[in-house]
Amino acid sequence: MTAPPVHPAAADSKPGNKPAKSLGSLRSQLLSWLLIPLLLLVALDAFSVYRNALDVADLAYDRALLASTRALAERVSVVDGKVVADVPYVALDSFETDTLGRIYYKVTGTRGEFVSGYEDLPALPPDVPRSEIYPALVRFYHANYHNQAVRIAALYQPVYDDSMRGIALIQVGETMDARSDLTRKILFSTLWRQGLLVTVAALLVWFAVRFVLRPLMQLKAAVEARATTDLADFEVNQVHREVRPLVVAMNGYMGRLQALITGQRRFIADASHQLRTPLTVLKTQAELALRELDRNPNRNFDDKRAWHSLREIVASIAGTTDATVHLANRLLTLARAEHGAAESGNEPVSLTDIAHQVGMEQARAAVKKQIDLSFDAADQLIVSGNALLLHELVSNLLDNAIHYTPAGGKIVLRVRRDSVAQRALLEVEDSGMGIAEEDRERVFSAFYRAPSAQQQNPGGAGLGLSIVRDIASSHGARITLSAVEEDKDLAPGLKVTVSFPLALSIDS
Repeated sequence: MTAPPVHPAAADSKPGNKPAKSLGSLRSQLLSWLLIPLLLLVALDAFSVYRNALDVADLAYDRALLASTRALAERVSVVDGKVVADVPYVALDSFETDTLGRIYYKVTGTRGEFVSGYEDLPALPPDVPRSEIYPALVRFYHANYHNQAVRIAALYQPVYDDSMRGIALIQVGETMDARSDLTRKILFSTLWRQGLLVTVAALLVWFAVRFVLRPLMQLKAAVEARATTDLADFEVNQVHREVRPLVVAMNGYMGRLQALITGQRRFIADASHQLRTPLTVLKTQAELALRELDRNPNRNFDDKRAWHSLREIVASIAGTTDATVHLANRLLTLARAEHGAAESGNEPVSLTDIAHQVGMEQARAAVKKQIDLSFDAADQLIVSGNALLLHELVSNLLDNAIHYTPAGGKIVLRVRRDSVAQRALLEVEDSGMGIAEEDRERVFSAFYRAPSAQQQNPGGAGLGLSIVRDIASSHGARITLSAVEEDKDLAPGLKVTVSFPLALSIDS
């Protein structure tokens, strides 16, 4: 008998051990570790590209602004010892307005006097460094003029004539409208391109991760599709090199498990022989003792009460031995079913013939209890399985029905075809007390007995339905319990349905 599996959560909940934290999805973690750094790198790259583009745009606009300042400086001269700016009206118009923004200018003489332009144009701050990009004595700075942000170029221009020499200051300012429009265009263009890059990269990473993990998913599907008794090795070369140690470890574990199961099967075979023989001998001796006592009721007994006491003791030994033999047989059958004995000997067998044979074998017990036992089968239904275990399955179901059906009750043993699902159905209906709905799943556990069953049959072992479930599972069958509703003679009763995969039907 194998011990029940221990749930991982239960193993981790021992004193002093903290529950293991779930690692989550491997695909999600790979995508996270790949995409999140990618997003950060793309964001940094987008910011860097954006800043570089702004610097290039500023350089281009500053060059144009310097060209306007130089053009204005060429019209500044000294006349009669005074600095004058000869700016035609056409040039003034071009300075005052532009298709992309507004232009302002101011000319200051050698002694700081206002010469021409916009007198209130912000002055050059003292801490603005000279531009090293151009050979001219020009400085660029930002200012606010009439609630507008402007970029101003301040150019020191030497002026002179025969009467004087000095340096005039020419300032030309431009509103930031054009630069702001260009900044927005650069920003949107950068974000759009980087967003498209991230989307394409994310799709490529997702497909790559899915492709790389495909062998693992195939291994998962192969593990899930394995029969409980299939402990063959998995192919190591079907997975990546990094995963092969895991597959090798799995194969080694299954090899050790196979050795353990083989040892348990050998133990079951030995126990079957060693346990049944002494129990059978003991049962035979008890029956012989009872027979001898019944044949000579007064021999060597002066007291009749002593004879009756001795007979009750021997009868109790015989009954207990018989129950122990029955329990041992069921335990051994349960062990064989749990270890998948059906897997090694599956062949096409007639479920109809097996059910009919079991019905004939149990007929005497039903008649003895005055139970109406009927058999209903329309045709021969063939399933793939082990005839001995299927015989045990039907025997357990019918034996339970006889035990829990009162005298004068009714039992129907039926084999029929489910034409919709193409399955063979074995049904056992009885007019007993039934099983409460809340107990219908628990009764399949070994040694569990519903309270009502304990009252009606105190000597039961609680193994019948557990054996039925394991044998059904080893044959790919499904078992369900329900109340009898169609037949009023059987209600409330119990209906047990075992659904087998249909191999073939003889009459088809």
